[in-house]
Amino acid sequence: MGAPAVAVVVPTFNEVENVGELAQRLGEALAGEAYEVIFVDDHSPDGTADAVRALGQADGRIRCVERVGRRGLSTAVIEGIQATSAEYVIVMDADLQHDEALAAPMLAALRDGADLVVGSRYIAGGGTGDWDASRLKQSRLATRLSRLLRAGDLTDPMSGFFALRAQVLRDRVADLTGTGYKILLDILATGGPKLGVVELPYTFRPRAHGESKLDSRVVLEFLELLIAKTLGRYVPTKFVMFSLVGGLGIVVHMAVLALLFGPLEVGFARAQVLATLVAMTANFFVNNVFTYFDRRLTGWRLLPGWLSFCAASSVGALANVGIAVYLFTSLSTVWYLSAIAGIIVGAAWNYAVTALYTWRA
Repeated sequence: MGAPAVAVVVPTFNEVENVGELAQRLGEALAGEAYEVIFVDDHSPDGTADAVRALGQADGRIRCVERVGRRGLSTAVIEGIQATSAEYVIVMDADLQHDEALAAPMLAALRDGADLVVGSRYIAGGGTGDWDASRLKQSRLATRLSRLLRAGDLTDPMSGFFALRAQVLRDRVADLTGTGYKILLDILATGGPKLGVVELPYTFRPRAHGESKLDSRVVLEFLELLIAKTLGRYVPTKFVMFSLVGGLGIVVHMAVLALLFGPLEVGFARAQVLATLVAMTANFFVNNVFTYFDRRLTGWRLLPGWLSFCAASSVGALANVGIAVYLFTSLSTVWYLSAIAGIIVGAAWNYAVTALYTWRA
């Protein structure tokens, strides 16, 4: 067999009911083409990888890349594209909501000179199917926010259905964040030669089998991508999120202290200790939901997680005070610069230690 001209990369997780039908539909849509379908599966517990391998026994154009110990749609797409020798790649979901009939027009547009072809729900002829008003509003808001990441004039930069020359990704792969679920936006926001982009309309179909994986995590992944592409080149993205939560912790601390020391007339020392404990606890739970949404602790793991976070934060507080006092008294540094230095050292300590021990990957 010669090398395929086009590869269809399909990230999967718990899609055992859909992979067979998708493979059949792609066979019809790409009839006459030298193609392969690469299912990149994140070790689905429902047996998706085994189902794909069974399909591959009957059709050598179907391949399975099963990843163990790591998850993520964007990184799955990157690995799938890097695993093919095809010149052109089509990226689509396994849930049958993307219209496989668009595969041939996408391929034709690439052969006509386009670098990137995007399946759009928002140009004439496209549609969002049975989406309710709330989901449509969220999608359009995310599309507007994507303008902050140099997404150009695309009508649907958040699309998960697109095709590109494989070399486009390889030229940018070292600078991709691999964050979240919108790999197209990651590619568009990464520097490089200007891309020739074409949009083709399609209508988003309802899911036939399985459950949608869209939830509040999607919003957090999008926010993480925004931070990664704006501040991430200077400061680790998780550290920015961790610091934002730390700022909230200061507000919580001062509010609790004011309540205890004021109306409740608790002694200052005791009020300070209680306020510190409340602020630490608040920071732990907000970081668990916000900063480390992808490593979120649940159930019995919350208790040791909270204990390790409080222990690390206590040492961080001592480091904060120690550095600030040393700079102010020994080196005669201006008081506010001493304080800022102490805060930075304490925050860096807390972030590093909790990332390693509380929310280790």
